[in-house]
Amino acid sequence: MTNPLLSAWDTPFELPPFDKITDTDFEPAFHAALDETRAAISAITDNKDAPTFTNTIEALELADAPLDRVLGVFYNVAGADSSPAREELQRTFSPLLAAFSSEVTMNAALFQRIETLWQARETLDLTDEQARVLMLTRRRFVRSGALLEGADRDRLKEVLERLATLGTDFTQNLLADERAWHMELSEDDLEGLPGFVVDAARGAGADKGLDGPAITLARSVITPFLQHSPRRDLRKRAYEAYVARGANGGDTDNRAIASETLALREERARLLGYDSFAAFKLETEMARTPDRVRGLLMQVWEPARAAANKDAVKMTEMLHADGHNGDLEPWDWHFYAERRREAEHDLDEAEIKPYLQLDRMIEASFDTANRLFGLEFAPLDVTLYHPDARSWEVTRDGKHIAVFVGDYFARGSKRSGAWCSAMRSQQKLEGDISPIVVNVCNFAKPEEGRPGLLSWDDARTLFHEFGHALHQMLSDVTYPSISGTSVARDFVELPSQLYEHWMEVPEVLGKFATHADSGEAMPKALLDKLIAASTHDTGFQTVEFLSSALVDLDFHDGAAPADPMQAQAETLQRIGMPDAIRMRHATPHFAHVFAGDGYSSGYYSYMWSEVMDADAFEAFTETGDAFDPAMAEKLEEHILSKGGSVEAEDLYTAFRGRMPGVEPLLKGRGLA
Repeated sequence: MTNPLLSAWDTPFELPPFDKITDTDFEPAFHAALDETRAAISAITDNKDAPTFTNTIEALELADAPLDRVLGVFYNVAGADSSPAREELQRTFSPLLAAFSSEVTMNAALFQRIETLWQARETLDLTDEQARVLMLTRRRFVRSGALLEGADRDRLKEVLERLATLGTDFTQNLLADERAWHMELSEDDLEGLPGFVVDAARGAGADKGLDGPAITLARSVITPFLQHSPRRDLRKRAYEAYVARGANGGDTDNRAIASETLALREERARLLGYDSFAAFKLETEMARTPDRVRGLLMQVWEPARAAANKDAVKMTEMLHADGHNGDLEPWDWHFYAERRREAEHDLDEAEIKPYLQLDRMIEASFDTANRLFGLEFAPLDVTLYHPDARSWEVTRDGKHIAVFVGDYFARGSKRSGAWCSAMRSQQKLEGDISPIVVNVCNFAKPEEGRPGLLSWDDARTLFHEFGHALHQMLSDVTYPSISGTSVARDFVELPSQLYEHWMEVPEVLGKFATHADSGEAMPKALLDKLIAASTHDTGFQTVEFLSSALVDLDFHDGAAPADPMQAQAETLQRIGMPDAIRMRHATPHFAHVFAGDGYSSGYYSYMWSEVMDADAFEAFTETGDAFDPAMAEKLEEHILSKGGSVEAEDLYTAFRGRMPGVEPLLKGRGLA
């Protein structure tokens, strides 16, 4: 039988034929695609003709297309709908891919062809985009060890393969811990919980195969429980299970993995001639140096910490008034912060949530994209990898732009968090290739027949990930390596965080925030209160983020710590971490940093991008129209369509005329 991953996809928009693909197809398809890619690389190096941009760089851009096709399906499915078989395949593929990557980037004959073109670049009559791709290709090879020789070259290969294995192990351990824990609730334990939290608990219990309600470690389940449960003992039990992920001892403990990862990253950087992994990693980012990152973070840390400490005093008084002696604890914060919001802003999440229906918020994100960029979305009737996933065709002026897949509900087989990925990226090198873009979230699944309801943070997450999706959909470049979100890590969050602002535009909520039962629009008084409370608890939110970012930076800026947990504690003590707040991501479950090196030494990126997104949205508000057509056109022209074809700072400056300061961010967070 023909392997469906290797045959032509005679499906709408050449979507993967999920109804034909089985887990047994992935490994043979992977090896076949790897062989085909290896042969394409050999064809480049065996070419007797002098190197040209076409026969070397463009050929290299196309060489891994077979592998991208197979892995674009596999890794999307493995992240969103894991299984023991798929986890085993991840453990098999990771070191093989790392070894193959080193095989390519340390291929002396291939690098010599690239270097020949680089040295002759001024005479090649390249377009700006081609010149950029040549520079990025050479830089990628050099930073991957192309200039190393002998023992150093061999050792770097070993380090990279081991890091790939450790990243996979870290991810799978975290998923195992999240899957293994749940807390069953009795009917008495539900007392005092609003209906939507009860529904989420019943849904979580059903997902676990239980007869009654339960709390799991999915954020969409545990966070509302922490906000609303009057049972301090149950809050403590749930919270401590959540923060213990990856640190429970046994086979799924991630602490030794974190330690080895940090040591290997330092060794990798020193082999390549850098003083630290942070220096290596940040060289290609907008920030450039660890000192610039730390400077930005500390500008925000002090006002955020002051705001959080002030809030803690008020909540401690509330704790004592409830008859609890002693200090405010981390499992108390969400509960009393929600009580404060109810009291100070006259807001009750149980009143808000029925107005934030999942389907209506999806419509809101689509309508916003239509008003800004002219995009239209039509549902597709196709088979996907899971029954909960759904898809739309994206068009503009009747022309096909992309396929968008949304997979919104939490389940035990899905890793935590929310993300955007592409099963296929936009490019023009092989013709006009349109992307297949995927948004994955972890919202609480409603009971059968009931609409999904989102929290305010859930709705922001939906808009955030859709901002990433737009960056992929509106990409308009020739070369795959610079398509869509292939940009500096501290720039990639700009489109996503910027898009969040439109969710708060009153006319968007006024149109799409409709009650799940009555269908009536959110009352203006409630809408006004919601907007007024948008900076509520931002001291806490900023502190839990910044502490994670500063720990990440300290881990990688200098010698690797022998004991990451001790190093984490020392950083938190140095910056004066408030006792009642924990890091958003403690080391054993800090997947951004340890599941791979994408955000390693780069978790700060969200805040670096926020400096820009706050300023970028001001460009719209200054016109008096959040949907100003000229400004939307500039945003697409200078940022969303360009991918990585231009330096990030130049892209932003072309859009805004200058780089921003930190003031709009502090103002937006209510910390000015």
